[in-house]
Amino acid sequence: MIKIKGVTKIYPTGTPALRNLNLHINAGDFVSIVGQSGTGKTTLVKMLIAEERPNKGTIEIGGWDITAISSNDIPYLRRQIGVVFQDFKLLPQRTVYENIAFALEVAGEQRRRIHQVVPQVLEIVNLAHKADSYPFQLSGGEQQRTAIARSLVHRPKIIVADEPTGNLDGQTAMEVFSLLQKLTKQRNQTLIMVTHNDELAKKGDRVLRLIDGKAKIADNIR
Repeated sequence: MIKIKGVTKIYPTGTPALRNLNLHINAGDFVSIVGQSGTGKTTLVKMLIAEERPNKGTIEIGGWDITAISSNDIPYLRRQIGVVFQDFKLLPQRTVYENIAFALEVAGEQRRRIHQVVPQVLEIVNLAHKADSYPFQLSGGEQQRTAIARSLVHRPKIIVADEPTGNLDGQTAMEVFSLLQKLTKQRNQTLIMVTHNDELAKKGDRVLRLIDGKAKIADNIR
């Protein structure tokens, strides 16, 4: 499903983020990626969605080499990858329904299709009763569930969760994590979760620790 071969990323300042990274993730895997700040976790997420490009190496997703992806193909790639961020990235002037619908609107989906899909994903994350609420009217957990709903609208093959529980209290974090885990298992989606939370990380099929831009199996976290 995802093959990362010899990927190196060095920023213009000379700061290395990833060094000769090799990683193979199978379809349906749940992989936790841990590591201290500055070890390349966020850079890896950005490269998976083609927001950043590696200096060397290749990244294949479903047999598609995205290393030199054209700007025209990026929207198609991002429909295969649902992304959940730590800071939710909701549009403050749009309702829950409108935030989710927006992900379909920018992809050019017809209004009829949008009216079908949005209520479905709201039911999945148990937020149908909050459809007309604005982000500031939601708890942190509800905002993150809205973000998860938004990530599901294209039925992506891969979910990338970048510190999805970082802004949540312990109980809410576990609830959001459990929802992500359940949904990806039900849909046989690949889940890649970047986290500082060792308790959540060790629930993955594999735990990888990024050290000096390279991934190592984190047996010590088990």
